[in-house]
Amino acid sequence: MSTSEMCLFNVKDGFLEGIVRGYKLGLLTSTDYNNLSQCENLEDIKLYLTGTDYAPFISNEAGPLHTTALVECCTRKLVHDWHYLLENASEPLATFLQYCTYGHMIDNVVLIVTGCLHERDVQDLLDKAHPLGVFDAIATLAVAQNMKDLFRLVLVDTPLAPYFSEHLTSEDLDEMNIEVLRNTLYKAYLDDFASLCNELGGTTKEVMGDLLAFEADRRALNITLNSIGTELTRDDRRRLYANFGLLHPNGGQNELAVAEDFDQIRAAMEKCPPYQAIFSKLGTGEAVMLDKILYEEEARRCMETYEQQFHYGVFYAYMKLREQEIRNVMWIAECVAQGQKGRINDGIVPLF
Repeated sequence: MSTSEMCLFNVKDGFLEGIVRGYKLGLLTSTDYNNLSQCENLEDIKLYLTGTDYAPFISNEAGPLHTTALVECCTRKLVHDWHYLLENASEPLATFLQYCTYGHMIDNVVLIVTGCLHERDVQDLLDKAHPLGVFDAIATLAVAQNMKDLFRLVLVDTPLAPYFSEHLTSEDLDEMNIEVLRNTLYKAYLDDFASLCNELGGTTKEVMGDLLAFEADRRALNITLNSIGTELTRDDRRRLYANFGLLHPNGGQNELAVAEDFDQIRAAMEKCPPYQAIFSKLGTGEAVMLDKILYEEEARRCMETYEQQFHYGVFYAYMKLREQEIRNVMWIAECVAQGQKGRINDGIVPLF
């Protein structure tokens, strides 16, 4: 580690990194997942989780027990731990931790606006918003009638303001434009986050470069998949792809932009060696399994960040691994609740 990196990564950062590495020990293990898979009902799952690090957040859960209640308890644990890190972080780590939550903020904006478009109750939507992406003016999103109002009345005072383009602020709010909004904000956010990590330099630049490149490429893949058969043009797709990643600019993005079916998308992705290995796990016509395989790849990359020290990437990886753990718990709980225990292993992404 160079002298400049040591100056960037101070003693306090090292202390918080040690805490995050300690949190890794609290992640559910394969043994935990096996035991959870043997549970007969949600009460059994709750009882088992009270013997883990989730205990303070789940033991006092009252009322009818549903999968959503278990997930909310697990999420509260993540939020509690993340806020502790944020409250004790100094710069530039504090800024880095805030950047890690901007994706949740974007998802919350889209959730509220889409819900209001379908005349859903605002409070119900706020209850579903991810707590790491909540901001002061989020409740007023319901008053926006178009993109210009959304920006001028609500988002101008949030960290998302710099990610709005002149094109976006002139559009009306409908199903298509809301998805364009989501992906435009994500593109600008990922480009900005990558720039921040490049400025931080050192091992952080290296580790986060890999993680963010994968996220940018995954979003390019999903944008293409979700836009097949829609009004989104090839040029629209190109504008929504991030300005970095293994697929940028000629590693696959150009082919993705003109792809018209899953086979063409697969061919474009397989031109990039790392993604060729991923798609080799798919049989013919198994696009439905793609999400799980991508989650497994993300988890693998995140777990590898723990093999290096003195970098901020481990904080980002910790959040992603905890979110995957919550998805694992949700999948197991749903399978148990619906009497589909034979499908449990189909949806679990193993961690460590």
